[in-house]
Amino acid sequence: MQRFGEKLRFLRTQRGMTVRDLAEALGYVNSGHISQLENGKREPTAKLVMKVAQLFNVSADHLLRDDLEVDTGVG
Repeated sequence: MQRFGEKLRFLRTQRGMTVRDLAEALGYVNSGHISQLENGKREPTAKLVMKVAQLFNVSADHLLRDDLEVDTGVG
């Protein structure tokens, strides 16, 4: 799960979202929590993982397992 933040940042930027946009989409008042997740300073809750998976239409496995890459749809 060490790469969750990296994958979150990738998905967010791929969609052209700012940290603030993502925070709002996930129900956060400010973007500090999202920044901490992306920088590996905080671990996600199961509820947050499920929200992110649904928002970006990816599986929770792809977000949590370090040995899986996020499918970019290219190729």
